[in-house]
Amino acid sequence: MPKRTDIKSVLLIGSGPIVIGQACEFDYAGSQSLRSLREEGIETILINSNPATIMTDPSMADHVYLLPLTTKSLRKILEEHPQIDAVLPTMGGQTALNLCIEAQDKGIWEDHNVDLIGVDIDAINITEDREKFRNLMEKIGVGMAPQATATSFLKGKEIAQEFGFPLCIRSSFTLGGAGAAIVHKEEDYDELLTLGLEVSPIHEVMIDKALLGWKEYELELLRDKNDNVVIICTIENMDPMGIHTGDSITVAPAMTLSDRTYQKMRDMAIHMMRSIGEFEGGCNVQFAVSPDEREEIIAIEINPRVSRSSALASKATGYPIAKVATKLALGYTLDELNNQITGNTSALFEPTLDYVIVKIPRWNFDKFEGSDRTLGLQMKSVGEVMGIGRSFQEALHKATQSLEIKRNGLGADGKGYTDYNQVIDKLTNASWDRVFALYDAITMGISLSRIHEITRIDMWYLKQFEELHELEKEIGKFDISSLSRKLLLEAKQKGFADRQIAHMLGCLESEVYKKRDEMNINRVYKLVDTCAAEFKADTPYYYSTFEADVETPDGKRAAQNESIVTDKKKVIVLGSGPNRIGQGIEFDYCCVHGVFAAQECGYEAIMINCNPETVSTDFDTADKLYFEPVFWEHIYDIIRHEKPEGVIVQLGGQTALKLAEKLDRYGIKVLGTSYEALDLAEDRGRFSKLLKDIDIPYPPFDIATTPDEALKVADKLDFPILVRPSYVLGGQGMKIVINKQELEEHVVDILRKIPNNVLLLDHYLDGAIEAEADAICDGENVYIIGIMEHIEPCGIHSGDSNATLPPFNLGDLVMQQIKDHTKKIALALKTVGLINIQFAIKNDIVYIIEANPRASRTVPFIAKAYGEPYVNYATKVMLGEKKVTDFDFNPQLKGYAIKQPVFSFNKFPNVDKRLGPEMKSTGESILFVDSLKDDEFYELYARRRMYLSK
Repeated sequence: MPKRTDIKSVLLIGSGPIVIGQACEFDYAGSQSLRSLREEGIETILINSNPATIMTDPSMADHVYLLPLTTKSLRKILEEHPQIDAVLPTMGGQTALNLCIEAQDKGIWEDHNVDLIGVDIDAINITEDREKFRNLMEKIGVGMAPQATATSFLKGKEIAQEFGFPLCIRSSFTLGGAGAAIVHKEEDYDELLTLGLEVSPIHEVMIDKALLGWKEYELELLRDKNDNVVIICTIENMDPMGIHTGDSITVAPAMTLSDRTYQKMRDMAIHMMRSIGEFEGGCNVQFAVSPDEREEIIAIEINPRVSRSSALASKATGYPIAKVATKLALGYTLDELNNQITGNTSALFEPTLDYVIVKIPRWNFDKFEGSDRTLGLQMKSVGEVMGIGRSFQEALHKATQSLEIKRNGLGADGKGYTDYNQVIDKLTNASWDRVFALYDAITMGISLSRIHEITRIDMWYLKQFEELHELEKEIGKFDISSLSRKLLLEAKQKGFADRQIAHMLGCLESEVYKKRDEMNINRVYKLVDTCAAEFKADTPYYYSTFEADVETPDGKRAAQNESIVTDKKKVIVLGSGPNRIGQGIEFDYCCVHGVFAAQECGYEAIMINCNPETVSTDFDTADKLYFEPVFWEHIYDIIRHEKPEGVIVQLGGQTALKLAEKLDRYGIKVLGTSYEALDLAEDRGRFSKLLKDIDIPYPPFDIATTPDEALKVADKLDFPILVRPSYVLGGQGMKIVINKQELEEHVVDILRKIPNNVLLLDHYLDGAIEAEADAICDGENVYIIGIMEHIEPCGIHSGDSNATLPPFNLGDLVMQQIKDHTKKIALALKTVGLINIQFAIKNDIVYIIEANPRASRTVPFIAKAYGEPYVNYATKVMLGEKKVTDFDFNPQLKGYAIKQPVFSFNKFPNVDKRLGPEMKSTGESILFVDSLKDDEFYELYARRRMYLSK
C-alpha cells in the first residue's frame, strides 16, 4: 500500500531551545524528517524557536517559522496556511508532544481540519500517565516493579510506608527525568516527593520500589500501518538501574544478555508497542533485567516517538530511524521502503552490527559551582560522544578520547586517582568520571568482586577493564626499541592511543607513531553498513580499526581497507565534538554549511566528528563521513589516507581550532585564516600589543603566568580586574575579582586546572555596554554581517546575554567606531573567513574585549535573522573560490531580532544562578519584535542587571 494521497502539506513541530534532557538529537530527527517529506513532494511548514540549528535553516523547509512554541503561534501559522493537511509532532521531543496535546485539548487541530500523523494522542496519554500505563501492562501480562501513583503529598507518604525504602519517584509528563529521584533514606523523602509533584504538569508522581543493581536495556522499534515491526537496535546500559539512560554509558549491541532473554524482550517490546494504540512510526522501550540466572524482565517505560536514543541508534546502525518513521507516518509500509545505506535491501530488514559502539555522556559540572555531581534518575549531561570499534575495548577507548576533558583514553596518562578512599567514593557515588575511576580502582589492585559489589556493573565489563590494565602493565616492561610488533598491534586493537603507549614506554608520542609506521601497523577504515557486510553498501560512512594482515592471492600482505580514496580534490571539515556549554549546536550548523559550500565548489567534502546527536554525522551530509574522535592521532591518519588540499578548522569551535597548531607544524594546509593569525588572536598578550600598534583602545591590561606576577600586575591596574585564561571557550575560568585575596585564589585555581596558561588581567569597565560584530574577510575586503548589542551590562558572558540585532541605543559615533575597529582588526589579523569581535563601550569610547577569527556562536542567529547564507559565503572565501566583493549581500529584517539564552538551572536546584563572565546557558531562542516599545523587549531590558555576579 503506497503513501496517503490526501496529505500535500505537513506542519512539523520542533523542540525549541536546547536544554539538558532535550538536546540536538531532536534537531537531527527533525532535519531528517523534513528531508524525507520533501522527497515525497510534500510542502513542509516548520515551527521552531531555535536559531542555532540546521533544522531552522531556510533551505530545510518551504516555510520556516522562528516563533515561540505556543498554541498562539500554531493558530497564526494555521491561519496563514489553510492548506496544511497534517501535523507531525513526534520529531520534536517532549516539547512538541506537549504542545500537540495542548492544541488538541483546545480544539485547534479540529478547527483547522488538521490530521495528527505518526502518533496517537491516546498512546501518548497512556505512556505518560504512569497509572494508566501500569494498568495496561498488567492487562497484557508485562511485569513491572511494585508501584503506585500519588497525586497528593499525603498519598505519597502512605505509599512509602507500604513499600519501604529505597524508592523511585518519577513525575508524569516530564522529559530528561525532571523531578525523578531515588530516595534511600526516609529523611530525604518529603522534600523529593514535593519536588516531583511540583514538576509534573498534572501534579502526579509514580512511586516504585527501586530496582537498584538491575541491568537496563533500551530497544528502538519502528512499526507501519500493517503492523509490521522491526527492532533497529538493542542498547545496553553499562551502568545499572538508578542512573538516567541519558547519563549512562551505553553499548550496542547488548553484550551481557542471553539469547533466550533477548528474544523474550523483543516479543515483550513488540507486544507493548502494539497495545498502546494505532500509530505508525518510531518507539523506544526501556526494560530492567534482574542480574541473576533468572534474568527476570520488568518494563520501565515506553515512548511512542523518536527519542534521545533514536539518534544514537541511527548512527550506531546506519539505519535512519527518523527518515523512515516519517515515511511510515505518510502511510508507507516497511516492505515498500529501501534501506538507504545498502540501497537494495528493504527497510523491513533489521540491522546487524559487526562492530561495537559505546556512548559516553559529556557533563559540564564545572559551570555549576556547588551542584550535586552524583548521577541519578534526573539527567544532568549536556552532550555525548560515540566510539565505534571492532571490540568493546576499542570503542570504549575511542569514546573516552572523544570527550575532550584532557584525557588520552583510559589510564596511561598519569592523571588517574591514586587515593584509595577517593576511588571508593567515586565508585559509590557515580559522577562524570566514573569510567576513569573504574580503571583507577583496578590499577590500585581493588578486586573485581569488590568493584562489582559497589557499582553493580556487570562482571563482563569489569573484566574488559581488567584486560586493558593487564596489557598496560605488560607493555610497561619494555622500552620503545624492545617492544614487539605483536604487543604494539594488540594495544592499538584495544584502542590505546599512541600518547598512552608513549606514557607506558617513557618515550615521545611521535616515536610510537614512527615505530608503528615502520612495523606497518596502520589504521584501516571499515564501512558502517547496517548488514554486517552481508550485502554491498554504497554509503561512505566509516570508522577506523586495526587488523592483522591477510595475504592476498597475489602474495601481498595487507589489512583490508574499505575506504577507497578518489582522485577528486578534497577538503576535510573538522567537527566540534560533543556538545557542551560554550560550544553547542551552532558550530554543527556551521560545519554542515561548510560541507555544502565545499561541495558546491567541486570539492569532495570529508567530515570528521564523533557526536552522534548531530546533522554533521548524518551518513549523507558529507561525501565521506569518518565517525572518529576529533583527536590528533585519528585526524592525522585520515589526512595521510585521504591527502586533502587542506583542512577547515574555523567552523568547529575551539575543538577544531586547537588542532590548527599541529596541522601547521606537520605541514598540512589550514584553509582560510592561517594558524599564525589564529594563535595571535588567542594569545591575549600578543593580541593586545597588536591593538596598541594599530591604535585601537582596549582596557588597561597586563599578562601573568604565576600568582606572584598577577599580584604585581594588580598594583598597576585598578580593581575590579577581569581575569581571563588564553585558549579557552565559553568563558572558562573567567572571573571578575575585587581584591588581592580573590585575585590570588582565582589565579591559583586556574593554573591548577590549566597549567602553564598565560593569563590576561584587564581592568574591568564597570557599567559599560557590551556589543559584538561578526564579519567575513578575504584578507583585503571586510563585510560586517551583523552588529549586536547586549541588553545585560558588560561582564556577563556574551553567550548568556540577551542580544539585539541591530543595536537599539548605540549612537552614530559608537557605531562608526565599531565598524572601523572591526575592519582594521580583521585585516591586521589577515583573516580569511569569519571573525567575531567583542566590544565594551564606556563614555562613547569603544574598547576591544577580544577577537576570534573563526565562526562564532552568533553566526547562525544572524544568518537566520537576515535570511542570508553567511557560512556558505565564508567557506567559499576560505577555499579561495570567491572574494567578499563577489557576493550580493541583501539582509532582510523588519524591526529587531533578539537572541535569548536558555538555562537548565532546574537540574541543579542549589546552584548560584547569578551570571558572570563564565557561560552557563545550554541553548537559545530567537524573538522578533517590531519595535522597542514591544512589551517583551521592555521586560528583558528591565531585568538586565538582575544577574551580574562579580
